Amino acid sequence: MIAAMLIAGTAAGYYLRKILAKRLAGSIEEKAEKILTEAKAKQRELLLQAKDRAIKVIDDAKHEEEERRRELIAAQKRLENRESLFDQKLLELQEKQQKLYDRAGQIEKVKAEIQKIKEDQMAKLERVANLTREEAKKLLLDTTEKNIQEELVNRINKLERESNETLEKKARDLIALAIERCAASHATETTTTTVTLPSDEMKGRIIGREGRNIKTIEQMTGTEIIVDDTPEAITVSGFSPIRRHVAKRALEKLILDGRIHPGRIEEAVEQAKKDLAIDIKKAGEEAVYEIGVAGLDPKLIQILGRLKYRTSYGQNALKHSLEVAHLSALLAEELGANVSVAKKAGLLHDIGKAVDHEVTGTHPEIGKDIAKKFNLPEEIIIPIATHHEDTPPTLEAIIVKAADAISGARPGARKDTYEHYIQRLEDLEKVATSFEGIEKAYAIQAGREIRVFVTPDKVDDLGAVKLAQAIAKKIEEELKYPGEIKVNVIREKRVIEYAR
Repeated sequence: MIAAMLIAGTAAGYYLRKILAKRLAGSIEEKAEKILTEAKAKQRELLLQAKDRAIKVIDDAKHEEEERRRELIAAQKRLENRESLFDQKLLELQEKQQKLYDRAGQIEKVKAEIQKIKEDQMAKLERVANLTREEAKKLLLDTTEKNIQEELVNRINKLERESNETLEKKARDLIALAIERCAASHATETTTTTVTLPSDEMKGRIIGREGRNIKTIEQMTGTEIIVDDTPEAITVSGFSPIRRHVAKRALEKLILDGRIHPGRIEEAVEQAKKDLAIDIKKAGEEAVYEIGVAGLDPKLIQILGRLKYRTSYGQNALKHSLEVAHLSALLAEELGANVSVAKKAGLLHDIGKAVDHEVTGTHPEIGKDIAKKFNLPEEIIIPIATHHEDTPPTLEAIIVKAADAISGARPGARKDTYEHYIQRLEDLEKVATSFEGIEKAYAIQAGREIRVFVTPDKVDDLGAVKLAQAIAKKIEEELKYPGEIKVNVIREKRVIEYAR
């Protein structure tokens, strides 16, 4: 019975489950059908919307295309109008160009006709006047010059006088101010050096047996030892101050040591050279420090220090360079030039004199080479190379030249022998009398002025002006002199008659 009940229950459960499954399947199919229906409806709606949008886009595109077509048509019309206008302008320009060519041709023809007429008229004038064109031009100029000669001379004299007075006043004021602000002492250097001896007995020891000691000293130092009757002193003579000082230092060491013989002399001379080299370096460093110049090569400073033992017409070259540097700085400050460049160029302007006994060439050329070797700037090299030329190319070079002349022309700065002085005056008078029409010439004021007397019948007033300029130019070209020389041409005619 239980088994029958289990079977009946199982069958009932199976039947009930089958019914429920059918119902559930029907419900799912209905939902799926419903979802499918809604999807189809939404699909139709989306298709309709898409069609509407597509139609709208097509309409917009057609409208935009129409607008662009109208714009293109308008732009094409404008372009056609411009092209037409351009063609018209081009035609007008070509017509005008052709007219200009035609007119230019006509002008050339007219010019040729005028030139031919001018040449014919000139030929007729030359035949009538019996003069060529150049001869007539020269005759006209000579006649005009002769007619206005007196007026021209007065005008030239007036202009020169006014300009010279103004420039001289300014130059005097400027130079006086620079000289006042730069005070320097001057002591003329000599070519001999005196060595003091403890006793006259030392003279014999310096001379040595058969003069071997004195010969060794002279040979090693390149100087001449003068032993005379001067008590307790001997003289070292030589044109090189460096050699004289080497000899003096060596003699002082030998006298102090007491041992004087060729071997000891060689040692003393070598030690004196080393001491002098140290002194030269110190002198260069002190000079650079005094001027306030920085950045120079130590070897260049060493060369600069050698100027302490170099003279020019008796003037110490290093003191002269220092003075030129100070004067250049003062003048540059007053004239608005580069003070640093002027100062450095003034200090180094005579650097070539430090080695001019050892290197061939003039000291400006040697100084230029030294400056280039030590890579100095061009603005420094130019004053060094041109401080003895007539017209230096830069303002700083002109200032250095002026400062050099001021330093050398100071009273007592340099000495000159009587023979050189007379020779300079004779050369000056010889240059002046080398021109025609000069009666006599005199150099006065120690060669600062040359007075030239001309023959009045041979030289007129205008000729006197030209003669003065020619003499001054020739003096500048042929002679060397400090400062300036005044050329004074005098034309005087005296007529003497007697009333009886």
